[in-house]
Amino acid sequence: MSEINCIIIEDEPLAVKILSDYILQVPFLELQGTFKDAILATDYLRDNHTDLIFLDIHLPKLKGMAFLKTLTHPPAVIITTAYHQYAVEGFNLNVTDYLLKPFAFERFLTAVTKVKTAQRENQKPTESQEIKDFIFLNVQKKKVKILFSEIVYIESQREYIKIITTKNEYISKMSTHEMEVLLPPHLFKRVHRSFIVSISKIESYTAEMVEVNGISIPIGRGYRDSLENL
Repeated sequence: MSEINCIIIEDEPLAVKILSDYILQVPFLELQGTFKDAILATDYLRDNHTDLIFLDIHLPKLKGMAFLKTLTHPPAVIITTAYHQYAVEGFNLNVTDYLLKPFAFERFLTAVTKVKTAQRENQKPTESQEIKDFIFLNVQKKKVKILFSEIVYIESQREYIKIITTKNEYISKMSTHEMEVLLPPHLFKRVHRSFIVSISKIESYTAEMVEVNGISIPIGRGYRDSLENL
């Protein structure tokens, strides 16, 4: 059973504990972390991918709905709040479900099952996915076609990424985790919080580095296992 990685954005310790306990009871959920405000979560999501966010609305610094609007490619979102009046706005932002506190485990399970069902549907290959071998990225105010076969590696540059291909280099305003979602996982590997490499371009690797087209790229401690199945 494939796992759904999730995070909790909630400033009430008791609510965090209840959600964490519920998550532990669901075999297909994996909790990556909890954040007491949306600013901390934004920093985490800049370099990490998640499949699901449990989001409170009344948060310090940045409110939940305002945070949701900042996400370019939002994952599944389940709102958890004591305020019903934001439900319409939440569904207009395509949230998966809206849980009113306090909610029972059964109601929680119904919500996360919706996420699981949607994930299963998205994983079904379509004809266009099977033949697509390129991506269009925003580069200097225009859409540029980049072939997957020509990409050597992608490097994080703060709010931007640098795409190194066999023919050119491109800069696009997006994060590495946003780019990772768009890449075929059987062709590319995330080897560091700042680097994604093309599997076909890998020439050699150790526990600390991977060499692609003669360039040495560091392997992050948390990504070493990702190369074991090459």
